[in-house]
Amino acid sequence: MDAPGYPQEWREFYVGHGAGTEALRAAAPEALDWLVLSPAGDFDHEGEPSGGYALAPAAAGSRITLGDFARALLDEAEVATLHRTHAGVSAT
Repeated sequence: MDAPGYPQEWREFYVGHGAGTEALRAAAPEALDWLVLSPAGDFDHEGEPSGGYALAPAAAGSRITLGDFARALLDEAEVATLHRTHAGVSAT
C-alpha cells in the first residue's frame, strides 16, 4: 500500500479492507472457513476478460478485468482451494 505507484486515492478503502481481514483473522473461530479475494493491484475496466487468472501478491501495476476476477470468485465458491486467508488475484 505504501509502494510507489500504488493508487493513494483509494488508501482509505484498502486500509479499511485490511482492517476487516485482520478482524477475521483475530475473531473467527477455527470452525469458520473464510476467504478474502481482492485484485492484486486494480481492476482493468477497459480490457476484455481472458478467462484466466492467477493468485498473486500485491503489485501496484497489476490489473485484472472484472470478468476474470468474477471467475476467480466463482471458482473458489464452487471448489474452495484457499482457507482462512486473503489472496490477491491477477491476470494471467
